[in-house]
Amino acid sequence: MTMPPLLVALLILTAALAAANGSNDDAKGVATLAGAGVTRYRTAIAWGVVTTLAGSLLSLTFAARISTVFTNGIVAVPPDPRFAVAVLAGAVFWVGLATLTRLPVSTTHAIVGSMIGAGLLLAPVSIKWVSMATRVAIPLLASVALSYALSALLSRATRGAPQCVCLDVDAPAPACAVSPADTSGLTAAAAMGSARSSLLILRVTTSTSPHCRVHGPGTRRIGLNVSTAHWLTSGAASFARGLNDTPKIWAIGAFGLVPGAIHPNQLLVLIAFAMAAGGAVAGVRVAHRLGENVVRMNHREGFTANLTTAFLVGLGANLGLPMSTTHVSTGAIAGVAGTQVRRLDSATLRDFVMAWTVTPAIGGLVALTVLAATRVLIR
Repeated sequence: MTMPPLLVALLILTAALAAANGSNDDAKGVATLAGAGVTRYRTAIAWGVVTTLAGSLLSLTFAARISTVFTNGIVAVPPDPRFAVAVLAGAVFWVGLATLTRLPVSTTHAIVGSMIGAGLLLAPVSIKWVSMATRVAIPLLASVALSYALSALLSRATRGAPQCVCLDVDAPAPACAVSPADTSGLTAAAAMGSARSSLLILRVTTSTSPHCRVHGPGTRRIGLNVSTAHWLTSGAASFARGLNDTPKIWAIGAFGLVPGAIHPNQLLVLIAFAMAAGGAVAGVRVAHRLGENVVRMNHREGFTANLTTAFLVGLGANLGLPMSTTHVSTGAIAGVAGTQVRRLDSATLRDFVMAWTVTPAIGGLVALTVLAATRVLIR
């Protein structure tokens, strides 16, 4: 069966928005890895793409409540492919343009603005202003302050905490080499043995140095340092982002594509892999600005920033609150500075705030224009 041209356009724009989202957002969970010097940007982006893809594919299982917000929680209109095309066009235009100019912007903001713009033309009375304020606007605005505060608290709490935890289960020598200058290492030993066997010693050692013999080649010991933890929290933040962002795009595409033209799971897979492709191709463009231009950070601060992002975005996805990963991750990264605001790059943050401010207006204006054009051309 041949798909009508309007539905073809809707399918293409859905994939395009997912790709634009990936190119702008995939860096937001992993930029700190490169910014803190843990790895290169390309490697960090690859990790972000893989973990985001996993979250995207599971999003309708664990975060389906978000899709209902964008199906009827903002503009209550019957499924209309022209409305969906206009909304997608507005969001694609702005998110794509922002990526080209290396500005991290909110896909959520762009979609909401586009829905309002198209809704004003299609059916002004259908816009749920009160619901939008409580379920969308307040969580979006509060997330910036909350992520900054939580990140600042975590960063302060972990200051001076061990950067290395090592477990040696088979050697009589200490598992961690602590230099004479490093007096924070603590060793607890429990010995077991017999007359016929050599003494086995279990040592648990913490150190303020992330470089420990236990992590070297040829050892048979177990260790965890802050760099490893940073990788884990970066992956968790990207996974949460996939959970949070995919249902929003899916809900708009489903306006005209589900159930008649495409199966819901097929649409989900299309969005997930388009998002991954966008991140792999252009994710580095935004990564540098988040990883280096907001604030210079170390491994521990990058770890706390991503822990904050993963927690808040994951919680929002589970509760059906469409938080902006852009706002949360930027607030969390800036939050590592705490009260030392002089560490922050004010020019970069000014650019970000300006982009965030105009996002809904530009998305809405483009969506309104596209809807007007489609109503004239397609009757």
